[in-house]
Amino acid sequence: MTHTHPENPMADIHIDREHTLGLQEARLIAFQWAEQAEAEFGMECTYEEGTTSDLVSFSRTGVNGTLSVTQDGFELAAKLGFLLGAFKEKIEAEIVRNLDALIARKAALPKAAAKKAAHRKKAA
Repeated sequence: MTHTHPENPMADIHIDREHTLGLQEARLIAFQWAEQAEAEFGMECTYEEGTTSDLVSFSRTGVNGTLSVTQDGFELAAKLGFLLGAFKEKIEAEIVRNLDALIARKAALPKAAAKKAAHRKKAA
């Protein structure tokens, strides 16, 4: 759920995504997401690996937050400063698009590999 508190000049973004990839694959997606955030948006990202979850912290002028990574989900929480708050919907949509694209690409890889393997068996 996304909401903005009128008494707080900071805009909140909260995104949850479930997946069935496991921690190792989710970790790869989080690394890619952090690299994109640094390259495309000038974010400064730090990555902390844990035994059951990882945490990506990101920040730049006007925005800071975290991306929590587990074996079955991603949880992104960000705070936008007053000036970026006006662009909250656009920023949130871009974050969702990037994260969903990375998850979809990673989820499609095993299916594509299985199709290739099945096609090779038929050809043999």
